[in-house]
Amino acid sequence: MLALGPAGPPLKGVQLGKSRVEAFSDGVIAIIITIMVLELKVPHEPTLEALQPLVPVLLSYALSFIYIGIYWNNHHHLLHATHAVTGAILWANLHLLFWLSLIPFTTAWMDESHYASAPTALYGAVLLMAAIAYWILQHFIIASQGSDSVLKRAVGHDWKGRCSPLLYLLAIGVSTRWTWASQAIYVCAALLWLIPDRRIERALHAER
Repeated sequence: MLALGPAGPPLKGVQLGKSRVEAFSDGVIAIIITIMVLELKVPHEPTLEALQPLVPVLLSYALSFIYIGIYWNNHHHLLHATHAVTGAILWANLHLLFWLSLIPFTTAWMDESHYASAPTALYGAVLLMAAIAYWILQHFIIASQGSDSVLKRAVGHDWKGRCSPLLYLLAIGVSTRWTWASQAIYVCAALLWLIPDRRIERALHAER
């Protein structure tokens, strides 16, 4: 990738600071969560019974919120193990944020359609693409820092990263007949990532 130096001509192999990437990513993720909150419709009646029809909506919101939280958490650890960013990392990061920004849309469509087959499948497709985008970002960071970097040692075989896309593909496949099964798979995939994963923290601690 090319970057402009102080005098204007392009310089090859320039690495940039990561603070702006972190700030921008945090801002985008905060906006994504805000959009999901705004999709929640307040009932007109001031009774607890009025909340009953909103239970499925609240559950899908909670699931999507957890997914966004998982990506924010992992993204934070990923950049914490990154010393500097390149142009390829910048674009890979934007690619990840693009797919995450579609989660509010697919969540709202599932709610409006009462978990119909097509919206449920699209929800899984967005999760699948976000997982792939995260892997690409991780790959470019490791490539820029070398195979002996802290992140490479921390990632290891990355069994969670390999398992998640398979779960999303399975959920998309069964959504044509059993949308409830797809939802269950999405929940299982989220629970898989909710288990504390301190690989990067341990690697950084060992580095010190």
